[in-house]
Amino acid sequence: MTVNDIKNLLLKGERVTFEAKRTESDVPKSVWETYSAFANTIGGTIVLGVVEHQKEKNPAKRFEITGVDNANKIIKDFWNTINSNKVSHNILCDDDVTVVEIDGKQVVCIQVPQANWHTKPIYLNDNVYRGSFRRNHEGDYHCTEEQVRAFIRDASDEGNDGVLMEHYGMDDVDPNTLRQYRSEFRDVNKDHMWNGYDDKTFLRSFGAYVVDRETGKEGLSLAGLLMFGTGLAIRERLSNFRMDYVDMSHLVGDERYHDRLTYDGRWENNFYQFFHLVIPKLTLDLPRPFRMPGIRREDDTLQQKAVREAFANAIIHSDVLLSGGVLRIDKYDDRLCLRNPGTLKLPVYQIYEGGMSKARNPRIQNMLRMIGYGENLGSGFPMILNVWKESGWCEPELNNKTDIDEVELVLPFREDENFFADTQNVTDIVPKNVLKDVSKDVLKDVLKELPKEIATKLSERQIVILGLIKETPNIAWREISEKLDVSIKTIQRDFADMRNLGVVINREGGKTFGHWTIQL
Repeated sequence: MTVNDIKNLLLKGERVTFEAKRTESDVPKSVWETYSAFANTIGGTIVLGVVEHQKEKNPAKRFEITGVDNANKIIKDFWNTINSNKVSHNILCDDDVTVVEIDGKQVVCIQVPQANWHTKPIYLNDNVYRGSFRRNHEGDYHCTEEQVRAFIRDASDEGNDGVLMEHYGMDDVDPNTLRQYRSEFRDVNKDHMWNGYDDKTFLRSFGAYVVDRETGKEGLSLAGLLMFGTGLAIRERLSNFRMDYVDMSHLVGDERYHDRLTYDGRWENNFYQFFHLVIPKLTLDLPRPFRMPGIRREDDTLQQKAVREAFANAIIHSDVLLSGGVLRIDKYDDRLCLRNPGTLKLPVYQIYEGGMSKARNPRIQNMLRMIGYGENLGSGFPMILNVWKESGWCEPELNNKTDIDEVELVLPFREDENFFADTQNVTDIVPKNVLKDVSKDVLKDVLKELPKEIATKLSERQIVILGLIKETPNIAWREISEKLDVSIKTIQRDFADMRNLGVVINREGGKTFGHWTIQL
């Protein structure tokens, strides 16, 4: 921490990641509650030696740096206490506690990281239920018993969905759901040995049906009940959890929504059915960017794959055991919003970086992965980010709402105003076999010359056609079709589409010795 770092923190004031405390020669007792709260939430910084004047409205005068009398003693006492049985775990290293001199006064800075899922909850005085805290806005609050139980569940390497649901067996499996899943599994894994198993053995192979060898008890796991169970069985065991899809796009007048999927007795409200009923609704009129994944148009675009990935993530990270938990998907004209109960197990920055994955429901994750949905190597969210970036849309927002135990992912369809300022974006996705005929610089020039309202409506192939014409004005239709591996009629249709958008391409001088001109 530098002097400027601390002054900037003070200007912004106390919040979910910052706490200032007054002290002179001792470690304040309230430090330990804040330590627990920061560690159990998203981390934060504690500064000792600062007084807050709560009635002062001027941010520059609200905090007064008073300093500490003996920084070395405070630090020594702090380390002695944190390594005792006062707290459950010491998650700090030496560099996390430092002394900074400001205007001749010393303050002690304690930077508390977010604890990992193995060590949460961080609690005080050997009392996990009374000594666990979380941060909310600028205060430290006791965790509820339900929140503590959620931390304890999440600490398991096995995930949450492997627990045996006593008294729930094969009679509670929806036969149509299992049949549909097995058919989809067979299509994706044609030669898999599990295709020959009976239904119970097939479910055991996934961990959807479990047998406790010590007690002899057997039945559906939580994963099996959620994926394949009947709606009645799921509601009996998980009465506080529900799934909801609301379409609030294209509203007319005072309409609140024009399509909703919630449990109404017309479908079995398990994860598998919800996923397959909602996905077509989300992707039916999914906005198409001006690029495609390759030269040929594909019905299954990268944008559709990214939406399925986001949906699968919401399912596999849902904490269905939280009371009042809702897996909700909202569709708007300019965005999709996916919410699932439970907070993130990993820090947000690690999810953005990728390479790490810790699903709350790993068995459900595997069931989805085996039929082509969901990544388990930490690459899913970076893939979504890349697709949105290549589409020219604003960056997705991942919000860890610790105050209400919910994760929200917003996928905007609005154009990123800065996208066309960085024309490197479009050349990043042009196939290499095309780049040997069209240089990146030429493609950049094409984008710079095109009005944005036109460029966003052109396909990748049409952008490349304009690049080919710009680089080789006398190129023939046959040569364009050969380079792009499509028919001449397809190229002619592209020309017609571009003319309709306001890009007029004319041939001057004849087929053999003529050349193309482009008018906007």
